[in-house]
Amino acid sequence: MASDPSERQADAALLAAYAAGDAEAARQLARTHGPPVFRLARRLLNNDAEAEEIAQEAMMRLWKIAPDWRAGEALISTWLYRVATNLCTDRLRRVRPGPLPEGHDPADESPSVAERLHTRQRAAALEAALETLPDRQRVAITLRHLEERSNPEIAEVMDISVEAVESLLSRGRRALKAALAPAAPHLSVKDA
Repeated sequence: MASDPSERQADAALLAAYAAGDAEAARQLARTHGPPVFRLARRLLNNDAEAEEIAQEAMMRLWKIAPDWRAGEALISTWLYRVATNLCTDRLRRVRPGPLPEGHDPADESPSVAERLHTRQRAAALEAALETLPDRQRVAITLRHLEERSNPEIAEVMDISVEAVESLLSRGRRALKAALAPAAPHLSVKDA
């Protein structure tokens, strides 16, 4: 890092040489100023990957302004620190999810084992109750409530009137309710 006037002049000369097309001057400036800018960014962000991005962006901005650099107005190191600090501040202001606590697993949104077991028990009880219904009631209930077909569609499938479908559904629901009544307390949906 430039701290005395000769180093300040050397940095300014290197930047002027880069602006004139000297790639070696750019490499030398990057070797001199890149690591301190990276260290600053790493301390501010506490993240190596983001600090590397900040250091690279700061150096890119230096390369862009190289042709317009006015020697003597600012130290290159000071200018780079200011740019890096501003870039870090912008990153820190963005809403970022914080790190998860040690040993924390994200919540599993899938149903729990108990919920899946309860669902299976309900499905098994319904299947068993459906088996107790007369065939035509079972067909009407299955088409209406499990296949979600309309009453006119069911009438067409069963080759009966819509009124007859409604009658079968009504009798089938009553019979299902009676068949499921003994197990109903164990099969009801639990409040979360």
